[in-house]
Amino acid sequence: MEYTQLGRSGLRVSRLCLGTMNFGVHTEEAEAHRILDAALDAGVNFVDTADLYGWPEHPGLTETVIGNWLALGGGRRERTVLATKVYSDMGDWPNEGGLSALHIRRAVEASLRRLRTDHIDLYQMHHVDRSTPWDEIWQAMDVLVTQGKILYVGSSNFAGWHLAEAQETARARHLPGPVSEQSHYNLLERTVELEVIPAARRYGIGLLPWSPLHSGLLAGVLREERRGVRRTAGRAAAALASRRPQIQEYEDFAAELGQEPGHVALAWLLANPAVTAPVVGPRTPAQLHSALAALDVELEPKALARLDEIFPGHRPAPEAYAW
Repeated sequence: MEYTQLGRSGLRVSRLCLGTMNFGVHTEEAEAHRILDAALDAGVNFVDTADLYGWPEHPGLTETVIGNWLALGGGRRERTVLATKVYSDMGDWPNEGGLSALHIRRAVEASLRRLRTDHIDLYQMHHVDRSTPWDEIWQAMDVLVTQGKILYVGSSNFAGWHLAEAQETARARHLPGPVSEQSHYNLLERTVELEVIPAARRYGIGLLPWSPLHSGLLAGVLREERRGVRRTAGRAAAALASRRPQIQEYEDFAAELGQEPGHVALAWLLANPAVTAPVVGPRTPAQLHSALAALDVELEPKALARLDEIFPGHRPAPEAYAW
């Protein structure tokens, strides 16, 4: 396993981050624990979750599954960089969502109880809260750092100017600000190249791409379809319908390289200097081992250029649309 620093921080994390959104919902607890153990054995020290996971019926369930795993001991907590998120509505009563100081305080205590730990290594704002002043947010986060309940702060689903605003207001308070940003980024979805990635690189914020295989569309979906396995539904099915020729061209190119499509998609992200670690969300141990195999794939410049031809990306703004 290779390790890198999370953004400009001194924290070292594995080049793959284990996403856990399926745990407790699509993956039973015992199987989730097997995946967590297998990831740790492979050197994956970075585990990402959120207080909301388990929704809509059981928000908080995934944190509970992870907490039960950490409680098994054996160095599990000591060897894990634990990340979770705050923002989403956890109930119907006022102040049960958002980034108010009140909700942040209540949410972190609830996450700590479910995770059965005394601190969270990376506490991420799951979304921008447009109704809460940044001074209030940073004051609340600073209190949690002082209390030892969190160590680092990250963000998720921020625009480029949100990253700049968060960083500059933190700087005015003599605080480090966010060290990571978790964004939707893959070969099919490259909008963050316009402004999010330039902002992240400017401020030393590590990028953690979520949905790196675009809900399985970059994992050989057409090949599986020909085998009689239909794996898409909802938005993924709509995306497949509109981009089928492009995805077919991609799968053909992966075959030319002698690589699995999913490995190519992850290797493409890992080749980007802005990316710290793609967040992979396996439902089974087999899917975890497949993701780990991508770490051994190195794409040559010609291959990277060919992928840009198949899935055109964006230059940074404003050159992407002006001069």
